[in-house]
Amino acid sequence: MNSRASAFVDRGARALVPGPRLCLTAHVTVVEQLKRDLTTAMKAGEKERVGALRMVLSELQKDAKEGAGDASSPQGELAVLRRERKRRLEAAQSYREAGRAELADSEEAEAELISTYLPAELSDAALQEIVTGAVRESGAESVRDMGRAMSTAMAAVDGRADGKRVSALVRASLAG
Repeated sequence: MNSRASAFVDRGARALVPGPRLCLTAHVTVVEQLKRDLTTAMKAGEKERVGALRMVLSELQKDAKEGAGDASSPQGELAVLRRERKRRLEAAQSYREAGRAELADSEEAEAELISTYLPAELSDAALQEIVTGAVRESGAESVRDMGRAMSTAMAAVDGRADGKRVSALVRASLAG
């Protein structure tokens, strides 16, 4: 074996030998996770999943490039995901109303896929507790003060519930 070949073997052998490694527990961004999942889906031949993942990844990268929603931050990434999920659900509803169940099912599947990258939704009880605290904290007393209560509640919810759910609970809390 010549010296060049032995150097290659040695380098290769050293790469396989476990040694001291840094333990990186850094936060994995949504984009990084999407890229990993995209690679896995491509290898598995899941065409529909690949298409959906590419679409979501494209939207995240486009938003980060434009700088509009600051998709480079975790909150920005989640905002883009929520927006895209909402678009898919609205499209599914439109398709259902038009009698196009197969397209609606496809859009709903994409929305479900996007949901897997979002934090878990708050339960009704937990959301009611947050809304009650937000109404009390904001000093809102009637429906006219709903804006103050909503801003406090939405900050506390931190994207873990749909704005419509929060609004309905705030309105009910202020009306009653």
